[in-house]
Amino acid sequence: MNQPDDPASLTELLERLRANTEGQVQVSVGDVLAAVGERSFGPMVLIAGVITLAPLIGDIPGVPTLLGLMVLLTLGQLIFQRHSIWIPSKLARRNIEREKLARGLDWMNKPARFVDRWTKQRLLWLVRGPGQYVIAIICMIVAAAMPLMEVIPFSANGAGIALMAFGLAIVARDGLLALVAILATGGTAWFILNNLPW
Repeated sequence: MNQPDDPASLTELLERLRANTEGQVQVSVGDVLAAVGERSFGPMVLIAGVITLAPLIGDIPGVPTLLGLMVLLTLGQLIFQRHSIWIPSKLARRNIEREKLARGLDWMNKPARFVDRWTKQRLLWLVRGPGQYVIAIICMIVAAAMPLMEVIPFSANGAGIALMAFGLAIVARDGLLALVAILATGGTAWFILNNLPW
């Protein structure tokens, strides 16, 4: 799941995404994939969580659903042991304004530095081998529920936290963070079940 050139922290991922889209007016899903690497399954989950959480971006109608689809496609390919990520060209062309993306990434700078201070390699069995496939399946369940979260206020934030934590757990090889992500997923599921509109 990890590649040698993958970003090693949330801060590094934000900087890479910012640098690789500088000067663009619009940033597409394909641009994001190119920025984090076509073999980077962990960073793709992480960036989906970051964008879902970021103000001005995650609140745009349809964005959580789009990111959920991206996570489903990404991790589905991991489970079938593809060595690089493929996404349909129609999805790759979907875009947002680079200015909104930059403001959202800037907002994430301070939380990213705080989170990075607490991550380290531990409980590796949770983020390697069978553990990483369990994480992939949980993330796919979260991603599949994201269209429903668009009609339940604040629930997409819980999904963003869970995906960001899972992605960072993979990137930093931090099994303890994976456990935190599982708790966040359970809390989000509880919130959704208690706030269904029917």
